[in-house]
Amino acid sequence: MQPEHDWTTTCPGPGSYSQGSGISKYMRTNVQNPTITPRELISAWGRILNGRLPMLSIEITRECPLSCPGCYAYGENHLSGGVTLAKLSDYHGDALVDRVLNLVREHKPLHVSLVGGEPLVRHRELSRILPELSAMGIFTLVVSSGVIPIPAEWNSLPRVRVAISVDGLPEHHDIRRKPATYERILKNIKGRKINVHWVITRPMLERPGYLEEYVAFWSGREEADRIWLSVYTPQVGEQSPEMLSPEDRVYLADELLRLAEIYPKLLFKDGIAKAILRPPASPADCVFAKLSVNYTADLRTRVEPCVFGGTPDCSQCGCAISSALHWIRNARVAGPLKIDHFISSSVKVGLLANRIRSRSAHTSRWISTGPAATKEGLVQIQS
Repeated sequence: MQPEHDWTTTCPGPGSYSQGSGISKYMRTNVQNPTITPRELISAWGRILNGRLPMLSIEITRECPLSCPGCYAYGENHLSGGVTLAKLSDYHGDALVDRVLNLVREHKPLHVSLVGGEPLVRHRELSRILPELSAMGIFTLVVSSGVIPIPAEWNSLPRVRVAISVDGLPEHHDIRRKPATYERILKNIKGRKINVHWVITRPMLERPGYLEEYVAFWSGREEADRIWLSVYTPQVGEQSPEMLSPEDRVYLADELLRLAEIYPKLLFKDGIAKAILRPPASPADCVFAKLSVNYTADLRTRVEPCVFGGTPDCSQCGCAISSALHWIRNARVAGPLKIDHFISSSVKVGLLANRIRSRSAHTSRWISTGPAATKEGLVQIQS
């Protein structure tokens, strides 16, 4: 989920993938790649009223060549029942393509995020999946470390974006995310259009000028279309050097608002600053948690209560999507009525629709503030 912005790319020509990948028939010049806007979020009410969640996130593989400290996906508590991502069985080839597309057809989302592990480990399968999602009119975001080259053909697919996680300047990033170093990322994104996703941790605030140096560097890169950020989100009870103090958050909000005035590629608004200072109180108060469904690499097990899994400390949430939606929820649509009023009312109607249709798997997060219990359709793979 990103704020409204349209950008145009030129067809990059043939790449290293065969016509059998399914991409060539969708390639065209001057393709518009719009992102979801508040207006389109409002259009998702029909899905909610029908008991469906408009956002779907899929960890499409358990594999990743990185070992990043603080990675929530590989945490011991990311999934319930003592199961971890590394212990799951996952899919590849035709089985992965078919199962991902079937999951999308089942949920009929407005937006799909494909994460991992490292999703580009499955780049061949993604080169078949992404054109299909694009043809369905679904907005799709692939989140990668940039450790593997991005197929140039993906830039020509309508409604498909790639975000590269770059956590700080080389002094921090290259240590945390080796082998996805700056040198490797810059090589692998050359000639592409990407979004840069930045998770801000406390060590990055210790050197004056650090934040502006980062924003200036990526603003100057032709490949970077937008820069968006998250603040490190801990689990309940966690104590780590990555966590920001309340004072850090105040400084960060003020400084990023200043930088956004200077560097237009930085997506940071006053409403997002307020959401970072006052995050949702709980998953029940989080629009993103309410309106998204998240699957891990077996494509059956749900990640609850949100993409972080486990027991995230919502009082210290810094998730980019959560912050953006927490801001949007307060937008007025008619007189005193806000988007949040429509979402809350729609969720109640959607719950009723699912009770009638016995589709409880779609709305477990609408009736619980914690991780969902294992139910029919939510199968845990035991180690």
